[in-house]
Amino acid sequence: MTAVETSSLLLLVSFILYTLGSIVFTVSVTGKKFRQKGNESAGKRLGRVGFIITIIGFLSQLGYFFFRWDADGHVPVSNLFEYTTFFSMMMILAFIIIYILYRNNGVGVLTLPIAVVVIAYASVFPREVEPLIPALQSNWLKIHVTTVALGEGILSISFAAGLVYLLAVIDQSKASKKTFWLEFVMYSLVATFAFVIISFAFQSAHYQQTFSWVNEKGNQAKLVYHMPAIAGPHDGTKIGEGFGPLFEAPSWMNGVEAPRKFNTVIWSILGGFILYWIIRLILRRRISAAFQGVLKNINSPLMDEISYRAVAIGFPIFTLGGLVFAAIWAQQAWTRFWGWDPKEVWALITFLFYAAFLHFRLSRGWQGEKSAWLSVIGFVIIMFNLIFVNLVIAGLHSYA
Repeated sequence: MTAVETSSLLLLVSFILYTLGSIVFTVSVTGKKFRQKGNESAGKRLGRVGFIITIIGFLSQLGYFFFRWDADGHVPVSNLFEYTTFFSMMMILAFIIIYILYRNNGVGVLTLPIAVVVIAYASVFPREVEPLIPALQSNWLKIHVTTVALGEGILSISFAAGLVYLLAVIDQSKASKKTFWLEFVMYSLVATFAFVIISFAFQSAHYQQTFSWVNEKGNQAKLVYHMPAIAGPHDGTKIGEGFGPLFEAPSWMNGVEAPRKFNTVIWSILGGFILYWIIRLILRRRISAAFQGVLKNINSPLMDEISYRAVAIGFPIFTLGGLVFAAIWAQQAWTRFWGWDPKEVWALITFLFYAAFLHFRLSRGWQGEKSAWLSVIGFVIIMFNLIFVNLVIAGLHSYA
């Protein structure tokens, strides 16, 4: 078995173990017999089982990382598949640290499922082992990218704890702005899962649709879609038969193969809408309301504390990797510390947002629900940077 095949197998094992760990943590929190008076220790024991499963899954994913490194010949964080899987590994590492500190099962109810979805999301991108392009051939790749991923992984725990807090405390008995936005967050998670399902479905069917277009470099080129074209390339011409397009992508959307990626985003939104309403019909209530029944015995103040601590730890790490190390590498690679590249701009936005988070928390006394909403918004910013900025907007980081 080659190093690439071994790494893929180990990643699959970690995916399965994280899924199993998600189930165990959920049962440890929701099982009726664990909620009976005098039997709380049973839930704690089951939580420890979930933690052991998570540790084994993390070791398996660590094995994936090093086998992939051996196959690549460089640290495997140079494309979206590699970076996103590494990001999920850092999220799990942060969860392990938080669990050791607080011994709380509630964070695992959402952290592990999110990590599972992130790995599944990563798996739809090309996995081929390729040599580094010249711009990435630097030791700063190890330092900058891994530090950013670690910081974002820790900040993601803040989101998970904050979301658990909101699901537990927001009144679901009547519709309101709070229930709307909380349900929108749940829809976004469902849409990400739908994206994975749709991508795998069309990949399995070997679907292709080719267009002739002028690419981001101004050259005549061919663009291959792997999903039916809802949004075609701007001023593009379809080659052969096939569905659509129904309309063209905007001309300003000129990242690497941006129209195809924009089309994928549309499919994700539509697929998420359909899957969301299927789940709603099964549950016969809002998804967030169903989760509230699951999480009603969660220690909400502890979730608030964990959410804040995750930001307090993750923010300086992200700042070091996303701004300081990034600026040093940019000076070496492009002879300037700052250039307003889209990726740089969104790294700055992320920094400013979490700086504001800590300011409001420490100076204005924003705790509980306000703090939890900020942690959710922060994760949205991180995901926007990871998904939309990487996939759609052109820039010096478009190689990702």
